[in-house]
Amino acid sequence: MAKEIWKPGNMLYPLPVVMVSLADPDGKPNIITVAWVGTVCTNPPMVSVSVRPERYSYPIMKETGEFVINLTTKDLVFATDYCGVKSGRNVDKFKEMHLTALPASEVKAPLIGESPVNIECRVREVKPLGSHDMFLADVVAVHADEEYMDKKHKFHLDKAEPVVYSHGTYYSCGEALGTFGYSVSKK
Repeated sequence: MAKEIWKPGNMLYPLPVVMVSLADPDGKPNIITVAWVGTVCTNPPMVSVSVRPERYSYPIMKETGEFVINLTTKDLVFATDYCGVKSGRNVDKFKEMHLTALPASEVKAPLIGESPVNIECRVREVKPLGSHDMFLADVVAVHADEEYMDKKHKFHLDKAEPVVYSHGTYYSCGEALGTFGYSVSKK
């Protein structure tokens, strides 16, 4: 196989694309779209969110130390993009995108009601890394929309049609190809 060599860069795609909601110290809510987000640890449950310091939400996250990661869906993809290109300095994104700000249980940042999963986070550490600073955060609560629960209380995120981001494009998640361990399970 022939391969081209490119300059070093981030080609780890696709990525989850999420809307991070937060509130400034006066309680004014905002939303920032982030694709640089991931799982850090299971026990204790931790996540990371990387944000450019010049973004409007950056000082809010740093000062309040709280935010909510809201998973996105096919129905939310327009709002997801809008919240990534418009600044909270100039627009109320909840109002403009007709999103519902719900109270969280552990943090002052609001949940986005239309999101199937909301992950409340409290910042543990901010690591300056270069173009972005990484917010390492403890997960302090998780909310899952009952609409996607079956009778056995199993959550089916696939029914919400989650989206991912790959090199400037949003994609819906495709069909299930297997489950963890299927390659070695007995037939």
